[in-house]
Amino acid sequence: MARLPRLTVPGYPHHIIQRGNNRQAIFGSPADYELLLSLIDEHARKQQVAVHAYVLMSNHFHLLATPETAEGIPQMMQAVGRRYVRNFNLRQARTGTLWEGRYKSNLIQAERYLLACMVYMDLNPVRAGMVADPADYPWSSHAHYIGRRSDRLITPHPLYWELGNTPFARDQAYGDLVRAGVSDEQKRALTDSALRGWALGETDYVADLQRRTDRRVSRAQPGRPRVRAVDLSPIKE
Repeated sequence: MARLPRLTVPGYPHHIIQRGNNRQAIFGSPADYELLLSLIDEHARKQQVAVHAYVLMSNHFHLLATPETAEGIPQMMQAVGRRYVRNFNLRQARTGTLWEGRYKSNLIQAERYLLACMVYMDLNPVRAGMVADPADYPWSSHAHYIGRRSDRLITPHPLYWELGNTPFARDQAYGDLVRAGVSDEQKRALTDSALRGWALGETDYVADLQRRTDRRVSRAQPGRPRVRAVDLSPIKE
């Protein structure tokens, strides 16, 4: 079955995942993490993509971002991927591919899933057993959202600003969301939809997206497709 083309819609949040080939490490040193963040920052600005959150894991990374144009995310990811691999290969004295094919992405309904997606991303290092507290992991946007540092890469989504009337209130409210965590159902939905490219949201949201594109945005219903009935009765002369 031919793979679906990626769907990018301006003004909508996208959850993006890029994995290392065969689950191999994509970072060799702290300088590699810093380089990737610098490249994302550079090309997000060039392509008018607002990055709301990120987490860099040892063999993959996640971004949550909203583009201003349909070409913004593809062009950003292409430029970041090519430049990072070139530099990584030089540093590691290696050749060949680094990524597991093209990046994965999907659209998410902001009102229902954006904050949950941020929490899900922040908790990745905890689930992987790398840290006990997401605040101890240096390669995510979590510290920015709890007031421990200012991250120039980050453009908070309007829903974040609604968490409180002051920076302290927002930091506290977001920290509470992370401590509450996400359900197993939400984790499965966020992971599966991103890897498969399906839009994640309520029925009306998905239907509205489908009206904007010829590309299928949700999983097909199980069962064989309905076939239009054909009249096979003899033609009367």
